[in-house]
Amino acid sequence: MRWVPTWNAAPQSFQPVVRLNMDGSQREAALLRWGLVPSWAKDARIGLKTINARAEDVETKPAFRAALNKRRCLVPADAFYEWKRTGEKSRRPFAIALQSGEPYAFAGLWENWQHAEGAALESFTILTTAPNSLMEPIHNRMPVIVAPQDYERWLDPAAPLPLDLLRPYSAEEMRAWPVSDRVGSVRNNAPELLNEIPETQHSLFA
Repeated sequence: MRWVPTWNAAPQSFQPVVRLNMDGSQREAALLRWGLVPSWAKDARIGLKTINARAEDVETKPAFRAALNKRRCLVPADAFYEWKRTGEKSRRPFAIALQSGEPYAFAGLWENWQHAEGAALESFTILTTAPNSLMEPIHNRMPVIVAPQDYERWLDPAAPLPLDLLRPYSAEEMRAWPVSDRVGSVRNNAPELLNEIPETQHSLFA
């Protein structure tokens, strides 16, 4: 499978994750489908409903419980989109990234599902938590971002369950800016989607 950059990742697409290899001795990168399919699922379509896992109940949800204990991963990104409600029928997209502009990693879980006819599917989900003060005006949830010093602890299935990492990231280290409505269509996938669109320009062309 070919690795290509994406500026508008969509659920059910294949995206890179970082996880431990089979013997747990080192990290590896792999392309997995976004939308976790539990090993016990009868149909892969459950992945349409499992693109995210709530940190507050991930430990008890049957779809995520086994993966939380044994198959944690990191999902690399340098920005994500979220939509802010601006009226009863209107919303505006924002991009959110680190102030430093550096890449970061979401807390993720992955699973291996075997189709009855023999085809295997590896998939993942991204954990979410309550918003920090930057995200709160935009949305009532945000992805869990794992700090680099915590990567090893998050990935290691032998370590005590690192539930303390499932918390909002520091708002002071993040920034958000308005972007084009074009991010609402997965057909659009270009670096320009991350360009800031001033409020007046957005209102003019909305």
